[in-house]
Amino acid sequence: MAVPGDPPNGTPEGMSGGDDEFRSDEYRSVVFDEDFVRAARLQEYSAQERMGEHARAVRSRSIWSGGGAGSRTGTPGRGARQGMLLVLLIATAFAAAVYMGLRNPYVPPPGGHAQPLGSTVVPLAPSTAVPGGRPADLYAKSPAADYRVGAAGITLPAVRRTDHFTDVQILTALSIAKDYLVNSSLDPDVLAGAANRPVRVLLDPDQLAQFDHSMTSPAGDGRHAVTGWLVRFDPAVAVVADSRVRVSGSLAYAEVAPEVLEVITDHTFVYAVRPATGVPAAAEGASLFTVRRELRLRFDRDDLNARRLELATAYVIAGPQDCSSDPAGGFRPVLAGAGPTTVGPPASDPYATGQPRRTAGLCGVLAPSATPGETQVSPAP
Repeated sequence: MAVPGDPPNGTPEGMSGGDDEFRSDEYRSVVFDEDFVRAARLQEYSAQERMGEHARAVRSRSIWSGGGAGSRTGTPGRGARQGMLLVLLIATAFAAAVYMGLRNPYVPPPGGHAQPLGSTVVPLAPSTAVPGGRPADLYAKSPAADYRVGAAGITLPAVRRTDHFTDVQILTALSIAKDYLVNSSLDPDVLAGAANRPVRVLLDPDQLAQFDHSMTSPAGDGRHAVTGWLVRFDPAVAVVADSRVRVSGSLAYAEVAPEVLEVITDHTFVYAVRPATGVPAAAEGASLFTVRRELRLRFDRDDLNARRLELATAYVIAGPQDCSSDPAGGFRPVLAGAGPTTVGPPASDPYATGQPRRTAGLCGVLAPSATPGETQVSPAP
C-alpha cells in the first residue's frame, strides 16, 4: 500500500533513500536551536499576527526594532536596549565635554603681540661747577666709592617659584635681564655708538621695528629715544675715559599673569668721561656722568625658551647735562670745568601741529651731593 506523500509510481530509480537520506546528508551539521532562531534577521509573524489586514509575512530583527519575544510583550528586546544604552552613553559623554569646556579653569595665554616701549629720559642739569680729575680719584670722592665694577654690580635676588613659573624659569628670566643690562649699559661699543646688535638680539621680535627706527631716527616722543633702549654717549661730545664702570642696584620679579613674568630693574651706572675732540685729555681732565635706569622687562614662555625679552617701560635720569640738549639720540655730558647752566629746557608750543615731544620741558637738577668732592648728605629717613 502506498504511503500518503509517496510518489504514485513509487520511488524513481536512482533516488534511493528519498528525502530522509537527503536531509541526513545536507543538514546533518545544522542545528536549529533557540539561539539560531533569535539571530535570524527576519522573523515570521505568528498565525494570529498574520490575521491583521495588510500584515507582512515577516518582520525585521534589527537591534532598533526590538524584535523577538520582547516585542510581542510590549517591552524592548535585548538588541534595542543595547542600542538605546549606547545612544545614552554618547549623549552623556557629549554633555560632559561641553560642560567641562565651559567650566574649565584654565586661562589661555595672552594672544597679543609685545607692546611698544614707552620711555622717559630726563636730563639733570648741574647746580655747581663740574669737577675734573683722575677717574679713580673722582670715584673715591663720590657716592659710587663703594659700588662694584661692571657686571659684578648687577646681582640676582633669591628665587622662589610663583603659581605658574618654576624657580628655573624665574632664574632664566633674571639672567636674561642681567645680560640686557650688561649689553645695553656696559658694552664699550654700545656706549660709543658703534654697535647696537648686542642689545637687539635680546629683544622680542615684535619690538625690533621700533628699535631699528629708534636707532636710525631717534626722537623724544616717548617711543623712539635711543637712550630709552640703551646708554649711548654722543660721539661728537664725550667718550668713556675708564672702562671700569661703577654699578649698583637691584632686580625684582613678579608674576603679573599666568603666562607673563615681569622683572623690574633699578640700577645706577657711573661713568668716567672725557671730551671727544682735540688732544686726549690730561689725566685730570675726566669727569663723572651718572645714569639711573629703571626698566620693566616682561617674559612669556616663548621668550624664556628663546632667551629674549620685551622691554615694556624705561625711566631714565642722567647728568650732568644741559636742559636745552635733547638726550634722545645720545647723552651729551657737561664736562670737567664747565659751570652750572642757567639755560632752561627747549620751549614747547602747545599750538604746534603734529605730535608733540612727550619729553619736551622735562629737566631736573643734579643734587650737589652727587658731585665728587662735595659733602655727602645722607637721605632723610
